[in-house]
Amino acid sequence: MATTFLEEAARTQAAEAVAAIESQTSAEVVVAVRSISGNYAHTDARVGASLAFVVLMVLLFIPQEIHLAVFPPGVLLAFFAGTLASRGLPALRRALTSRKLQEEAVRTTARAAFTELGVSRTSRRTGILVFVSLFERRVDVVADYGVDTAALGAEWQEALAALSAALVASSSPEPFFQALRRVQPPLARVLPRMDDDVNELPDLPGVVA
Repeated sequence: MATTFLEEAARTQAAEAVAAIESQTSAEVVVAVRSISGNYAHTDARVGASLAFVVLMVLLFIPQEIHLAVFPPGVLLAFFAGTLASRGLPALRRALTSRKLQEEAVRTTARAAFTELGVSRTSRRTGILVFVSLFERRVDVVADYGVDTAALGAEWQEALAALSAALVASSSPEPFFQALRRVQPPLARVLPRMDDDVNELPDLPGVVA
């Protein structure tokens, strides 16, 4: 069975990747993983309502005569069945939820995690949060103000794009952590490791509830 992001083996891979990056840069990288960032109850309700409407149309127009007492429980059961189906089928739920809403949910949760995990508590304010939201299949990177992302240039942007592509392409964490190592060269160039650098943030990833 393939390793998932929430297993201990993935935590070990994350720690190894972060340690490798930080061996060459004074930046402090933290990886955080969350199962889902948004509350998409409206999508579940939309699926439930759609299924309830279909059942209502069937009850109204099938040739057989249906007693009126069947209508309310039949429609209500269809609504709950659709709602549960949406919750239980992540691919369907994701497809029916707007991309903009998912992006906003991940962005908001990533910034909350930045504070919650104490990424800003480094002496030179060089903390970087790599936030992974599994349901949305999105990566959001939040850098403290001591990290000049403009100076990191195109190489940095390409590394971030590789992170997102790896998460979308595979549910296995290995390709993602391989891509994560690509942030090392631009960080080492702009924020080289100094003799007095100490590891101020944990290398093991945080799991944001």
